[in-house]
Amino acid sequence: MQLAFLAPLLERPGPWASVYLDTSRATEDAAQRRALIDRAAVRRLAGLGADEATRTAVREHLAAQAVSGSPQGRAVFATGGEVALDVPLAASPPDVDATWAPLPHTAPLLGLLGDTAAACLIATVDRTGADLELRDLGRTAPAGTVDAPQWQGRGHRAPPADRYEWHYRHRREDAWERTAGIIADHLARIWPDSGAQLLVLTGDPRERRAVHQRLPQQLRSDTVGIDGGGRAAGTSREAFDRRLAEAWSAHRGRRLDSALDAFRTGVGRPGEHGETAEGVQTAPGAAAQGVPAVVDAARQHRLATLLVQEGGHDQDRQVWVGPAPEQVGVQRNDVRSMGVAGPDRAPAADALLRCAVAAGADALAVPADVPGPAGGLGAVLRWQE
Repeated sequence: MQLAFLAPLLERPGPWASVYLDTSRATEDAAQRRALIDRAAVRRLAGLGADEATRTAVREHLAAQAVSGSPQGRAVFATGGEVALDVPLAASPPDVDATWAPLPHTAPLLGLLGDTAAACLIATVDRTGADLELRDLGRTAPAGTVDAPQWQGRGHRAPPADRYEWHYRHRREDAWERTAGIIADHLARIWPDSGAQLLVLTGDPRERRAVHQRLPQQLRSDTVGIDGGGRAAGTSREAFDRRLAEAWSAHRGRRLDSALDAFRTGVGRPGEHGETAEGVQTAPGAAAQGVPAVVDAARQHRLATLLVQEGGHDQDRQVWVGPAPEQVGVQRNDVRSMGVAGPDRAPAADALLRCAVAAGADALAVPADVPGPAGGLGAVLRWQE
């Protein structure tokens, strides 16, 4: 999961109010139920010592959200009397979860975002061009259009059965091929800055295959074709959305498998490990396992992919943090040595997710039934020592 959407949480100091709510019910008493849940969340923040301005900001923000069309849940993060981020969730939190802490409590997001975190660039193509849109965190936004120069053929007249027919048909084929090339070039150009992890081609089957063939090889591995989309008005989206969710789930599974393979290769075998000057055990390859090793890698800005296993005990282990993301340590003196007079304590998963956001890394939730890092926290690193 890309973490760029959490960047607003780096821009302000704490302490932070973090609230996870179930907003899924679509019943006759949904509005009344939502009001009770919202009040319970604000009361919990008050009991934890959250300041009145921040409690008011959370209460007013929740009250302004429409009941109809709500996501399954939402996570709200606020500090200094302002709501900094509201994230729609794909799964409903089992209960109202409210915290007041030095860092935002972001660790639950990994298991609750699901398909709402589908970061997809969708290109709906036909013989005249493509419509582009970005989907991320359950939201869809237009991303422009690609209009190819059109060849003016014979209109609705049938091509003559003479020596010109061959030229007519090949000129038309050439026009379609040029359109595919123009679309592919545009997609390759905008892909690096799009923030998407999956490129989805839909629309005319023939044209989308032609576009796929012209994409750079590296981009093709992150590209899928899906039926059901079209540029014409009135195209049904229900079947397309279902296929998109399936494609994203498959992509996410492949991404997790690849990251776990890299982690297992990088972490090495027993007896191969070394130690830093501080006594932290390090792996021989490009991976880290356990809180001390991952914290050490985070301080060096080496995180590429943070792995957080569901049910792992290490994610709740307390570490010491300062105002900056890289100011993190297992011991209090580790952070004091960085010039922080009064370090705070925070759960390791929250601290390391903050490091991952700052480093431009991503994070993946490892299901409880899948072998992952011992203790529940590990990382694939950017380079070897």
